[in-house]
Amino acid sequence: MPWKECSVMEERMRFVARLLEGEEMSHLCREFGISRKTGYKIYDRYKEAGLEAFTDRSRRPFRYGNQLPFQVETAIVALKKEKPHWGARKLRELLLRKFSSEVRVPAVSTIHAVLDRHELVQPRKGRRYRAQGTPLSVAKEPNDLWCADFKGEFKLGDGRYCYPLTVTDQASRYLLLCEALESVKEDSAFTAFESLFKERGLPTAIRSDNGVPFASPHSLFGLSRLSVWWLRLGIDIERIKPGKPQQNGRHERMHLTLKKEATRPAKPNFLQQQARFDEFVAEFNDERPHEALGMKVPADIYTASNRPYQGLSELAYPFHDRTVVVTTCGRICLHNKKINVSLVFTGQTLGIKEVEDNTWLVSFMDYDLGYIDLEEKCLQPLDNPFSVIKV
Repeated sequence: MPWKECSVMEERMRFVARLLEGEEMSHLCREFGISRKTGYKIYDRYKEAGLEAFTDRSRRPFRYGNQLPFQVETAIVALKKEKPHWGARKLRELLLRKFSSEVRVPAVSTIHAVLDRHELVQPRKGRRYRAQGTPLSVAKEPNDLWCADFKGEFKLGDGRYCYPLTVTDQASRYLLLCEALESVKEDSAFTAFESLFKERGLPTAIRSDNGVPFASPHSLFGLSRLSVWWLRLGIDIERIKPGKPQQNGRHERMHLTLKKEATRPAKPNFLQQQARFDEFVAEFNDERPHEALGMKVPADIYTASNRPYQGLSELAYPFHDRTVVVTTCGRICLHNKKINVSLVFTGQTLGIKEVEDNTWLVSFMDYDLGYIDLEEKCLQPLDNPFSVIKV
């Protein structure tokens, strides 16, 4: 199979498959054009998580209790494409005739959510979240603050675009991650960050810009599924102001060096480009002295976090009246009324507390999101609770 027809996953699977068939690591690394270090990195990931280690999938830290059967969702999408001017209510009638008593046909609101997820409905005109940035902390020790970003995409020799995801430790300048990805989608970022957390532990905070997958301009408070996951892990989120890359200046300077030394010229394929990134990371951390560090190298300063990654614990709200789980449509149900919250909280448990008759406070973890008026059936957000640095 030509390189340009292989995905990153296929390249890595081919490499591991031949290792398992008995071929020598050194021989395969020469053939694939990668270093032995990169070869062992790929093999170690396979031994830890099997073939799932090579898929750019979400780790699904949330529950999806209302997820539709694949056949039903596929039928909804197919019917919409056949009847592009029909809405969810008419499509539901067709589904009732098609499936009869074979399966439970979802509600109109669920069908609409499926169409919306597949970008088959006209977006509603609503108030758009305007990114403003957050207060920025000062990192005094390693793992006080990590900085994350995507370096600008560039084209590989086989014609595909590479999107490097990079993470640095602010205090030590240590380059924690430089991963060659095929896109900036959340699924890929989940996988990369979980591997990093397992290896290095958890930071106190992560700073990023306001772009995907770190933030979303269409969601409540500009949150994304990725940033909600960070919050669940006890990681504070920081955002630079739009158009102010200098607020992440140390990280941006590293990107200039990365671009000059590891992307020009670009390598023929993803495996070889990742091998070049691995070489750059090793040199940047272990060999390159930094004036700001008194001519020490980052590896002289950085130590792994003492907060190990242990997955997600259950959320509890002992001072609230009840808890509710956000559905796949981004809603909660309260007194038989459906209230939109945000899709980024899908599967998350929220706390609900009645503060006045028919008025309820909605909380996520230690953060108050807003109030629900059951007559209006909508969430009235409070000021952004995630824009304040914890002390």
